[in-house]
Amino acid sequence: MRILGVSGSLRAGSYNTALLRAAMELTPAGMQIEPFAGLKAVEPFDADDEPGDDLPGVVAWREALRAHGAVLFVTPEYNAGIPGQLKNAIDWASRPGGEGSTLWAKPVVAIGSSTSAFGAAWAGADLRKVLAGAGARVLEHELAVPRAHERFDERGALVSRPIERKLSELLLATAADLERLLVR
Repeated sequence: MRILGVSGSLRAGSYNTALLRAAMELTPAGMQIEPFAGLKAVEPFDADDEPGDDLPGVVAWREALRAHGAVLFVTPEYNAGIPGQLKNAIDWASRPGGEGSTLWAKPVVAIGSSTSAFGAAWAGADLRKVLAGAGARVLEHELAVPRAHERFDERGALVSRPIERKLSELLLATAADLERLLVR
């Protein structure tokens, strides 16, 4: 089962990219998370550019989505919401809408981290709402990592055993859900 991993942060030292790497290391047998590194290259959404088939960043993004059975989104929290570049990519993936969308009925999970005490909980809720609006099948697994600066070391390795355990449990539950959804 191939899952696309998308960090919503563009920052080189991102805690969310570190959380995605931790998920990749904890992935259960039979599941493979492959990171999408081209989020920054996805051109700004502009309806005048639709369908976007001549925009290299949009094409790469849509191809990556089509090549994977599910998506794990890992988002930071910017002003109590999701980053603009992540929202932009979702907007492109939602077009042309309905069954033509590359997110249509695609199983997705939204998790995140933040240096705040809330751990990107608001961004996670926003992201799940936006993904549902784009037609994705949002799985109900949640993880909001608070005080991320205390949960990762200077190399970006996850050092919190409780968070590691929660992430492992989330991945196992996601694998079970995907097994049911994708085997039909």
